[in-house]
Amino acid sequence: MPASSIDTFLACSIMITLVLAAMASTTITLSPSLSELPHRNDAERFQQLAQHVLLASGSPSNWGSLRDVIPASFGLSAADSSVPYQLDIDKVSRLNSDNAFSLTYAQLLQSLGVKDAVFRIEIKTLLNLTTNLISSTVGTNETTYEFEVSATKGGLPVSTYLRGYVVVKDYVKSFASSTATGKASIIIEVPNSVNGTALLLTFAKEKTVSQMVTLNVYAFGHNSTTPFPNKTFTKMSPLNHVLNATFTSPSEEVLSVWVFTYNYNFSLVENSNGTQTAEYSIPRLLDSSPLLLVITGLNGSSSFAEWTAYPQVPLQIGTNFDTSISGAKIVSISHIATINSAMYEVITKWGGPSQNV
Repeated sequence: MPASSIDTFLACSIMITLVLAAMASTTITLSPSLSELPHRNDAERFQQLAQHVLLASGSPSNWGSLRDVIPASFGLSAADSSVPYQLDIDKVSRLNSDNAFSLTYAQLLQSLGVKDAVFRIEIKTLLNLTTNLISSTVGTNETTYEFEVSATKGGLPVSTYLRGYVVVKDYVKSFASSTATGKASIIIEVPNSVNGTALLLTFAKEKTVSQMVTLNVYAFGHNSTTPFPNKTFTKMSPLNHVLNATFTSPSEEVLSVWVFTYNYNFSLVENSNGTQTAEYSIPRLLDSSPLLLVITGLNGSSSFAEWTAYPQVPLQIGTNFDTSISGAKIVSISHIATINSAMYEVITKWGGPSQNV
């Protein structure tokens, strides 16, 4: 598909979102009790259910930031938002099973209040970003790394602006580049005076739609062995702009805790700590970007660097529609929504007994 077709597709997607937003703010009124909707498993009913999930804030309206609260009614909209399809960062994060305060699918079904339908929610960025290490050259004082970064949308190359960071223990270095034809070569020099698990953190923004942003994390060993998989040493659960960290071993030593976005990076302040736990304040940054939270440390002689995104996207929760469901009608509905002013695709799939169609 030529570049002009991609631009047309993006423009159409944004236009569809604006039209849906206008409809939502003027004509869509959903009953507080979704059980009052007609008991037909047709596209219109499922469309109303999907819009309810994205337009309603639920009850209580701030349920996302209340770690022990299960919503009496379900909705992902930010409570104080006057803009349709603006989702709450904490409500979204609590749909991810990696979060210590996540909801179960059974809890979602009960809070949605619809007994004759099953559903699945998937949230992901509109862009895809991949990183590959091409080469490394060890010098006297530093090691030079070359990475190839590729940005795509729907499998097609996309022109983006790139910003990123290299993190090793308490060492941080930033860089900037771009993908003119969907790919970029990134050259990074890291001092040999530091060693251990290193992270290349890359953020990409589409050049014509600045709210279309994504991130990628690539872990590698700098003057050290191959890194352990992410989440080996820590479980990170951001909620209500606090990073809740649980450490798998009492011998772990934290060296640094960071928050990164497309434009900013800051070290985080520890609020409290307990037995193999700690909490860190996350600043409220005005940046059209997801936040990337990083903890570096030592476990004996092993260096680690682990991360999570905030909101914790991508995520999937709900019924697995990949396998056939006998006697069911399945409807897939896609919306574009924003979290922290960054754009995401929200796909909901719905199914119900065919005799109700």
